[in-house]
Amino acid sequence: MQVRSSNTLAGTISTLLVDDEELAREELAFLLRDFGDVEIIDSATNGLEAVKMIESLEPDLVFLDAQMPGLDGLGVIRKLKEKKVALPYFVLSTAYDQYAIEAFRLEAMDYLLKPVDHERLSQTIDRARRVIGMRQTIEAKALEAANAVAAAVPKPALQRTKLLVRSNNRNLILDAQEMIYATIEDGIITIVATNCEGHSNYRTIEELQSNLDSGTFWRVHRSFLVNINRIREVIPWFKSSFQLRMDDKKQTEIPVSRIQTKRLRAMLKL
Repeated sequence: MQVRSSNTLAGTISTLLVDDEELAREELAFLLRDFGDVEIIDSATNGLEAVKMIESLEPDLVFLDAQMPGLDGLGVIRKLKEKKVALPYFVLSTAYDQYAIEAFRLEAMDYLLKPVDHERLSQTIDRARRVIGMRQTIEAKALEAANAVAAAVPKPALQRTKLLVRSNNRNLILDAQEMIYATIEDGIITIVATNCEGHSNYRTIEELQSNLDSGTFWRVHRSFLVNINRIREVIPWFKSSFQLRMDDKKQTEIPVSRIQTKRLRAMLKL
C-alpha cells in the first residue's frame, strides 16, 4: 500500500468527507473543527465522486458513509482496490453496526456509528495520527533507499528522442521534448504536446518514462508524467500540496502527489 506524506510536510492530516446527506457532512465537519491538524480538503456526495476525488486528491484520511445509493462505502474501497489505487485510511460511518465486520475485512482503520460522538471521534483521530505517522516514517526510509539506488544505477546510453502519437487516425512523430505532459486513464496514455494531442502506444506511464530523459520528465503523480521545462506555474493547493500549471493551450493544472511534494520543494526551494 502506498504511503501518504502530507502530515509530515505540513503538520496536517488531509481529510475527505464522503456522505450523500448534506446534514451529515456538515455535522462531521463541525466536529472536526476541534482537531487543528485535520484539514478537510473536499467532500463527495456519492461513491463514484469519492473514487475520483481519492485518485486525484490523495487524502490521508477518508470518512466514508457505508450506505449510499449506487456505489456504497464498501463498494468505494473495492473499486479503488480493483484500480490498484494507493489507499488512504478509511473511517466507515453509518447508523447501523451491521457493516463493521466487512469494513474491517476491507482494512478500514475505524468504524463510527451515527450520530458521531465527539469523544469517540477523538479516539479515531488519535489512532489516525499514530498510523499515519508510522506510515510516513516507512515512506521516508523507502524514498531515501530508492533515491540511493537510482543514483547508483547508470542511465541508459540511448534515450528515445522521438515519440509516436496517434491522433485522428494519423500516426504523428514528434520530438520527445515537445511533450508537455502525459496522463493515463483506463489503461490509455494520452500525450499532450506543443502542437498535437493523441494516444501513445506505450502501455504504462512507467514504460513511457523509462524511455525518456529522467532529468527532464518527472512522474509527479501516479497518473501524470510532466516535462519540467514546460511547467508554467506552481500553485499552492491546500496547506500541504501543490498543483502544476502546464504550458499547454488549456493551461492544464496537474496535481503533485504527496510523495513527490518533497522533491518539488527541494527542486524549487519552496
